[in-house]
Amino acid sequence: MKLKSLLLLAVLSPSLVLSQTHAGSSPEQGQVTRATLKNGMRVVVIRNALAPVVTVEMNFMVGGNETPEGFPGMAHAQEHMAFRGCTGMTADQTAAIYAQLGGRNNADTQQNITQYYATVPNADLDVALQAQATCLRGIDDSQKEWDQERGAIEQEVARDLSNPTYKFIDRLNENMFAGTPYSHDPLGTKESFDKTTGAMLKEFHDKWYTPGNAILVVVGDVNAAATLAKIKELFEDIPNHSLPPHPSVDLQPVKEENFTLDSNLPYVLGFVAYRMPGTDSPDYAAAQILSDVLASERGDLYGMVPAGKALAAQFGMVETYPKASVGFGLVALPAGADSAAAIAEMKSILAGYAAKGVPLDLVDAAKRAEVAQAEFQRNSIPELANLWSNALAAEGRNSPEEDLAALRKVTLADVNRVAKKYMANVNTITAVLKPVPTGQPVASKGFGGGEQVTTAPTKPVQLPAWAASALAQLKVPQNDVKASDTTLSNGIRLIVRTDNTSPTITVLGSVKHNADLETPAGQEGVADLLEGLYSYGTKTLDRIAFQKALDDIAANESAGFRFSLSVLKEHFSRGVQLLADNELHPALPEKAFDVTKQQSTQFLAGNLQSPGYRTSRALDVALLPEHDPVLREATPATMSKITLDDVKHYYAATMRPDLTTIVVIGDVTPEQAKVVIEKWFGEWKASGPQPETTLAAVPQNKASAAHVDDAEQVQDSVVLAEQLNLNRFDPDYYPLQLGTHVLGGGFYATRLYHDLRQVAGYVYSVDVNLGASKTRATYSVNYGCDPQNVSKARALIERDLNQMRTENVSAEELHQAKALLLRQIPLSESSEETVAAGMLSRAQIGLPLDEPIRSAKRYSELTADDVKAAFARKIRTEDLVQVVRGPAPQ
Repeated sequence: MKLKSLLLLAVLSPSLVLSQTHAGSSPEQGQVTRATLKNGMRVVVIRNALAPVVTVEMNFMVGGNETPEGFPGMAHAQEHMAFRGCTGMTADQTAAIYAQLGGRNNADTQQNITQYYATVPNADLDVALQAQATCLRGIDDSQKEWDQERGAIEQEVARDLSNPTYKFIDRLNENMFAGTPYSHDPLGTKESFDKTTGAMLKEFHDKWYTPGNAILVVVGDVNAAATLAKIKELFEDIPNHSLPPHPSVDLQPVKEENFTLDSNLPYVLGFVAYRMPGTDSPDYAAAQILSDVLASERGDLYGMVPAGKALAAQFGMVETYPKASVGFGLVALPAGADSAAAIAEMKSILAGYAAKGVPLDLVDAAKRAEVAQAEFQRNSIPELANLWSNALAAEGRNSPEEDLAALRKVTLADVNRVAKKYMANVNTITAVLKPVPTGQPVASKGFGGGEQVTTAPTKPVQLPAWAASALAQLKVPQNDVKASDTTLSNGIRLIVRTDNTSPTITVLGSVKHNADLETPAGQEGVADLLEGLYSYGTKTLDRIAFQKALDDIAANESAGFRFSLSVLKEHFSRGVQLLADNELHPALPEKAFDVTKQQSTQFLAGNLQSPGYRTSRALDVALLPEHDPVLREATPATMSKITLDDVKHYYAATMRPDLTTIVVIGDVTPEQAKVVIEKWFGEWKASGPQPETTLAAVPQNKASAAHVDDAEQVQDSVVLAEQLNLNRFDPDYYPLQLGTHVLGGGFYATRLYHDLRQVAGYVYSVDVNLGASKTRATYSVNYGCDPQNVSKARALIERDLNQMRTENVSAEELHQAKALLLRQIPLSESSEETVAAGMLSRAQIGLPLDEPIRSAKRYSELTADDVKAAFARKIRTEDLVQVVRGPAPQ
């Protein structure tokens, strides 16, 4: 993986997203239907025929701001309790309904809103609406249910407190917004949850959960009139009541502050943060454009990276609230580096822009990018629903179009005025996240046995009548794979799917590649160096010129063994020309190579010492035989010996058209796409025999246990895993996958969630996964819990796995798992990106493009005996590998 990508994955975590909510494109006239019910509930229905899917998103205008003094997580706790049962729908029924709808449901609590959302097949819209209406009528805030849910939400708190970027944001808000509701995160604290009661939750619910404080957004392939009629039938008779006043936000001047936090990341992060305008401010749109300008790869801040002064450099707006937001720049530096100089230079760059102004060209590019992004957001039904929800509920807009209109009006003078007002001669908050050393993985006692505190769920869940009939039938989805599939003369496989949802086109490509097999001995890390050099332009366009060419057409592009392009339809040919130029003719400049090599070597030195890497390494060592190619390891020593010629030779040997698949999706016909792809990729030729890219099968592993100390983690992160005698084409893959969805994937309705979270309260989440390639397969269970519960949770997991091997699952569980898998197939079509990624993945491994439909038929025919037999043949609980990261398990 590229060094830049590694940094972005770690820095742009769910707790620290350096991008603002972009404006959305308003659908065409006639596609938006609005209503206000007699009880005051607002409804917006947006028709989008991308796929036979619909997202239902209920927004309540209540969040962290409205929590009582001393109980910052009250709104968050109430959100959790909605899944513990509602009026006329028990917790078990709630879980079973959403599992059989496809398992794509969740909720989130923000500072001023709480959102409950589900994406379901459009045929199941009525069930999803009924479930939302049931919870609006009332939530089971009983003390009994809260006593069981408290453990899970406290584990969520422990998980986030183990994340250094979350801790930074939490501390930043305390300082930036001292004395206001914005100063505390809606997540909550263990101490406050310990004092919370069911009666307090009910009081909070009764104050804020009322139709007049709700906005229901429905987006998808629906009949708007029929949908609105159903909503009126289900919601309009729910009584409304008046609301208490929302708390005021009285901002105080920012106090200059500097602080340092310990971190478990493999690099130093330095921040400088500014208070920026909130969504209510007329300056907000200009601040968004300013943020985009400061983040530009043509800007001076990012210029610290190619100059070798930082591993990464970015700017973004986060924590966006009505009255204020936070904007900050960050630099990533090698572990052990002194951050003072880099932070000082970052401040100087940002101060220079604030004092002297920003370039007009970058302002124009940012505005084009925002407008283009608005078009692309129509290509995802869930994303479009979230966009409208945030615009209406969080920002108080009439539609996302208001944001877009404001962005279009922004001028250079507006941006420079906002930069001077909010970033020049103002108090800032400076912070450093500093890695702390950790020890090597050590063998641990592993599983010492734990009390079995629950019994297996054997009682079938009786669904409410309004859900039972709709979910009783299992239907194999229709084969709707309308994609052309051709091979060009140079060996490129080209897959094209036309979708006219928006005037945009997305290109995803992949070159079959395995660095573990293809890297010459002693050159471990050469693939990473090659990947890091693509951002330096092409042989005809240097880094700045290449990025400007992309900015001119508002395109997003990345090159390498996996490459992509997002571009407006009108610029499709030019976009592919630039992508092909980058992919086929990378500049690979010597100066950039020297900088990238130094950065990669420095990053490796820190990464090899990080608990994240050591955990991953400990798992690989435990699962794989000695000398397996996957165990090859890039080090500062191997990286330092690699030359630019080594990189060029590696490029020539591995980048081949006859190992390449390109998927094109969007407003383009197969014929048009083929002409463009052939025009710009047609010159690419392969020579010599193809390299080996498929790993050999491996023997089954033996049981072991390891512990990786991580002083920054409050809870333990646990993985249980084993190599299976299986591959993706083994007939046992399908019954194993079906059984895996009996164990997990459907929240409380599945066994592991029921046992570990709903009943025991040991975990916030538990994930079970069967991953298979052409030659190998791994079965894994991941969870996070307090150290004293590691063995107890494992005991329940082993018990459930063994029951899958020795006892038939119930008819109800089998039906639910089939419903979950079958309904997930149309849900995977809910965005163009997931459609394209799915086709690319299937093409690369050698599966037919319509494999989801074929697998649905196989799943529908499987029996409980088939599932039990497959688990008995393949799953070996006695050989599970356990790796724990965090405090020593007890």
